[in-house]
Amino acid sequence: MHVLILGGTTEARRLAELLAGEAGVRVTSSLAGRVAAPRLPPGEVRVGGFGGVEGLADWLREHRVDALIDATHPFAGTISFNAAAAAALAHVPLLALRRPGWVAGEGDDWRVVGSLAEAARALPGLGERVFLTTGRMGLAAFSGPELADLWFLVRSVDAPEPPVPARVEVLLDRGPFTLDGERELLRRHRIDVVVTKDSGGSATSPKLVAAREAGVPVVVVRRPPGPEGVAVVASPRGAVDWVRLVRG
Repeated sequence: MHVLILGGTTEARRLAELLAGEAGVRVTSSLAGRVAAPRLPPGEVRVGGFGGVEGLADWLREHRVDALIDATHPFAGTISFNAAAAAALAHVPLLALRRPGWVAGEGDDWRVVGSLAEAARALPGLGERVFLTTGRMGLAAFSGPELADLWFLVRSVDAPEPPVPARVEVLLDRGPFTLDGERELLRRHRIDVVVTKDSGGSATSPKLVAAREAGVPVVVVRRPPGPEGVAVVASPRGAVDWVRLVRG
């Protein structure tokens, strides 16, 4: 049985590890190629796009894929819709592996918005020293003149490309992050507002706890909707169970 994982996430790597131990299962992980030195999962790996819906459907047919699992980042966007359309064209079963989103708890000061642009508009008057943890893509939303007086600490795996905020310091780092480390980061940089996407999971959630403890507000960009009619599981183990059902 050939399983194609659209990956790039912690959950995708874990799923590849689990499926590599399944008898009779061949695993290929597809990475978008946006990170210069990604952590490669076990099994076969391909890097780069497919060329849209038709390209992905052709790849599924050509490589005799029996099951497709979309384990991309919750904010990957286009690829999830392409996967749904391509799976339908190629008549390949599709599953989405989505880590649960974060939920605000007692003491959290969250401002939930619908986009990076809305997050940028929420910042004036909310803070002056911003910890921006939305990744290196989309920083143009925070580069406008209306935010020129704000200072930004941008954390990403790879260095961002312009346009970026006018006053910015870039911190190249990769999770998982510790609570003590996030506490020290907020203190050392005198952060008074955090901006993040609702990525979910535990690898980057300590910043939310650190912000709560410090009384720092957090602007949270909610997840975009995914394609309708696609089965969803919340864990790699759940995805393995699905593969077993498909295999029969």
